[in-house]
Amino acid sequence: MMITYEWRGDFADDALHAEGFGGPVAATGWRARVERHSLGWVCAWRDGALVGFVNVGWDGGAHAFLLDTVVARACRSRGVGAALVARAADEARAAGCAWLHVDFEEHLRPFYLDACGFEETAAGLLALRS
Repeated sequence: MMITYEWRGDFADDALHAEGFGGPVAATGWRARVERHSLGWVCAWRDGALVGFVNVGWDGGAHAFLLDTVVARACRSRGVGAALVARAADEARAAGCAWLHVDFEEHLRPFYLDACGFEETAAGLLALRS
């Protein structure tokens, strides 16, 4: 399985996002939202199909944030997600960021801490919708 990775790749596939996060294809368009709010993103491609994605948001300075890490079901558990995160970290570093943050659900702890090398930190979360 040959996977290629591209920083700020030209994607238009809302279906991968819907598959990964269990929702309908967004009416506003995934690409439009990402372009408006991101430092960049990494696309993973296999035979011309988008099979992985991670968005890198930022504060315009030292802090970058991983969002929407997703890998197509057929490509999971093969290192695609870790390679996406590694490329995102490299690009955030190249943009002058000093920190890369991520929050995740408990079942993703081994992926982010073990496979991707994040360190556990204390953080807070405030729900803005019930």
